[in-house]
Amino acid sequence: MTAKITYLFFIYFIPLFCWSQDAQLDSMKKLVASGKEDSFKVNTLLSISKRFFSSAPNESIKYATQARNLSEKIDFKPGLAYAFKNIGIANYMQSNYPLSLENYNQSLAVFDSLGDKKGSSNILSNIGSVYFDISDDNKALDYYLRSLKLSEEIGDKLRTATALLNIGSVYSNKAVIIPTNENIDKAVKYYLMALPLAEEIKDDYLIGTSTANLGEMYMLKAKSSIDSASALDSALINFRKSRKAYEGSDSYPYALMNLGKLYAKKNEYELALQYLHDAYNSAKTLDARLDMTKSLKELGDTYYQQGDKKNALQFYTDAESLGVDIGAKSLIKDVYVGLAKTYADQKDFVNAYRYEQLLSSIKDSLYSNGSDKKLDKLQFEFDIEKKQGEINLLTKDKALQEVNIKRQKLTRNALIGGLTLAMIIAVIIYRNYRNKLKTNKILDEQKTEIETLLLNILPADVAQELQKHGVATARYYERASVLFTDIKSFSKLADELSPQEVVTELNECFVAFDDIIEKYNLEKIKTIGDSYMCAGGIPRIDDSHIINIIKASLEIQEFIKDRNEKRVSENLPPWDIRIGVNTGPLVAGVVGKKKYAYDIWGGTVNVASRMESNGEAGRVNISEATYELIKHQYACTHRGKIFAKNIGEIDMYFVDKELN
Repeated sequence: MTAKITYLFFIYFIPLFCWSQDAQLDSMKKLVASGKEDSFKVNTLLSISKRFFSSAPNESIKYATQARNLSEKIDFKPGLAYAFKNIGIANYMQSNYPLSLENYNQSLAVFDSLGDKKGSSNILSNIGSVYFDISDDNKALDYYLRSLKLSEEIGDKLRTATALLNIGSVYSNKAVIIPTNENIDKAVKYYLMALPLAEEIKDDYLIGTSTANLGEMYMLKAKSSIDSASALDSALINFRKSRKAYEGSDSYPYALMNLGKLYAKKNEYELALQYLHDAYNSAKTLDARLDMTKSLKELGDTYYQQGDKKNALQFYTDAESLGVDIGAKSLIKDVYVGLAKTYADQKDFVNAYRYEQLLSSIKDSLYSNGSDKKLDKLQFEFDIEKKQGEINLLTKDKALQEVNIKRQKLTRNALIGGLTLAMIIAVIIYRNYRNKLKTNKILDEQKTEIETLLLNILPADVAQELQKHGVATARYYERASVLFTDIKSFSKLADELSPQEVVTELNECFVAFDDIIEKYNLEKIKTIGDSYMCAGGIPRIDDSHIINIIKASLEIQEFIKDRNEKRVSENLPPWDIRIGVNTGPLVAGVVGKKKYAYDIWGGTVNVASRMESNGEAGRVNISEATYELIKHQYACTHRGKIFAKNIGEIDMYFVDKELN
């Protein structure tokens, strides 16, 4: 795991054209050589420049510089903005952050002058990526948030999702440095916000990036989680989704690398090495030399972890050679770490010392004070240019103010004459003000009552979102637990009681159920007749929801058992209930327009209902998915299988008791 989540980089750069074949590239170069100086030639130069981003950054800079010079000559500002952007990207690829930032700032200035919010949003993300890579998370977050604001203003879902991913990457970076659940959960939150947008616009690249990021976070969570196997399984699910989304794209090698790293984490070295070799071959086919270098470095790490120092040294050396060739300083730094420790393990202290010195030297070049000062100077100069524009506006305002002062002198005498009238008006206004205060106090009290009522209907997070934005976004949850209860032979029992008695009896049960699920941090969804439904792990993600919902189920059965003993002693019929539980993915959100309701949907909910309807009174019936997650803590009895529509056969289990 590395703090630099560089796979987010490519999503920033949406190409003007898609050129993939060498024949097309040759045709474009011939067009450039034709001498025709117009905007189409600029766009062609930019497309050629994009072609060399990862394979030959210096070539990319050469063509982007030609596009910049031609754009200035023909006064083609959109071309000028994209030319500065491409030069910035190519320098970024070589870890030349000062030049990258300088060109990004010039690109941003042109986009701003054009009023092109989409372009500005894109460049703000790029600037954020520079600060992210030099570990200035505060500045990175500031630029990402500015990018998010612009993209939301113009309703650009692509860049909104990109900005959300970038913000998540900052928290991912923090999580790598300080792997707390809070940092990990914040990163996961933003990735989960980006994923539905990516799926809505059917952008495979964004889907692949979102799921790759989620996989990274779940893999990190496995280090500190009690249920590390479950966290690794979640990472595997997301990495597989990422591989499917990235298939056929330039990012496919990265997806394969993630799977390789995960299997190495699980000590399944044969699979790990297979995926990493596939990643290298795929990158080689694409001539993606940066990904080739990364694959070689990961192969070196895996062989080292396996104890095969000979192969580790070979792949580290290959990674060094290619990394130096393309100028990927950040990656070379990690390779030097691997070479130094491998030589040290082999007692070759001469080479170990040499690579320690090289490591120290490259760290100085990446993080030297001179570089930091140059970055600050560039940003300062850019800010000064913007301030100068503000000063020019203030100068114009000053001239207008002088004219206004003259007008004010002419009206001053008239104002003095109307002072008495103004005082009378002031008294009237004061009286109206006091009346408004009384009215506002009443409105505030009503507002408090409405908010309290809303919190009784909806979860707090959802209620706040609804009040703030007027709508509440439906959200997808990777894993949640659902509980259903149903009273056995309720219709027969209800026929023997008056309507008032039925309501009283149900209320007594449901109030007790409410107290129990609140105790275990579960969320009540709704009641339908004699059925009661709740869920765990929503709307806030909680890793303990699976155990909590089982504890709540057993406590509900215990409450009904105690209650029935009292009823039998009073010669009243018992009220037995069935309980069913299932665990899996679902969607949760607010439905309705006039009467809000927080509800959940998906196959997980349907299976939970089937668990209840196929259960027995006095027992907690769970699905195979839930059983696999609690079997280490609860003794269970296998009941057989049932058939579920669109799912197939599902094993059922009764929960017997908690294991010591």
